[in-house]
Amino acid sequence: MTTLAFALSAVLLLITALHVYWGLGGIWPGRDGASCAHAVVGFRGVDEMPTPLACFAVAACLCLATLWPLALEDVFASPFPREGLAATALLIGLVFLGRGVAGFTPWWRRLAPEQPFARLDTSLYSPLCLLIGLSFAILAITEF
Repeated sequence: MTTLAFALSAVLLLITALHVYWGLGGIWPGRDGASCAHAVVGFRGVDEMPTPLACFAVAACLCLATLWPLALEDVFASPFPREGLAATALLIGLVFLGRGVAGFTPWWRRLAPEQPFARLDTSLYSPLCLLIGLSFAILAITEF
């Protein structure tokens, strides 16, 4: 399980870094703010990236999630009991699983139809969320 925990944390760290980059004004994978928003936000009519505060808030949540698998594997000391860490990991996993499943629903597609987001969502973002959620669930369940 240690390999899974490190791999999961590495993926989450990369996603965290992307959100920090966007918060600092980065525009990849677009050419400008609007094309970046069309690729990574995708909501109907979006023409600009979320505010830096929003990007940094998501990055902060992802950063905490990055630490959870490592705490479950005792990579560092945690003040939380193992059962609490496992239960929280399961909740984090359910959030990611929910986002992953939502990306394949007609409701979500009506909410976020912009291209290339819609294509990237079904081919990359949603499957990645499902994989992250499943990884958290596996790590949590092995603790119970």
